[in-house]
Amino acid sequence: MIKIVKPTLDNIIDIQRVLKPYVEEGIILNRDEDEIAMNIRSYQLVFDDKQPIAVGALHIYSPFLGEIRSLAVNEKYQGRGVGKKLVNSLLEEAKSLKLKEVLVLTYKKEFFEKLGFNEIQKEEIPEKKIWADCIKCKFFPNCNEIALITYL
Repeated sequence: MIKIVKPTLDNIIDIQRVLKPYVEEGIILNRDEDEIAMNIRSYQLVFDDKQPIAVGALHIYSPFLGEIRSLAVNEKYQGRGVGKKLVNSLLEEAKSLKLKEVLVLTYKKEFFEKLGFNEIQKEEIPEKKIWADCIKCKFFPNCNEIALITYL
């Protein structure tokens, strides 16, 4: 039974466990316990029964702009609609907060396009995003992620 929940601080280990393979590949930035704790309200965690299988976060940059980040689905559950449900849940949260735009940096362009996102130039991303997160990436400044945005 698949269930999306707002995690508590007790779920930090679950979040890190789901993210770990993608952090090791360099696809997702590492988030230490303190950073996850400070941003725990941004996350949504997906469980299959009691097992954590997916995670995603909605990070707020301004009264109109948010970003879906740290989106990961356990490899065994990919292709089953889990990621789509999670992104849609994050977008519903963005709408409830009255955000106008949600962006994503990803290697999975087609996945997000199917969910209504459109590619944009990275130059359109606010500088505070680049300096706050991208500088932590091992691929910075030679990023090959694709920037996409959706309007709510």
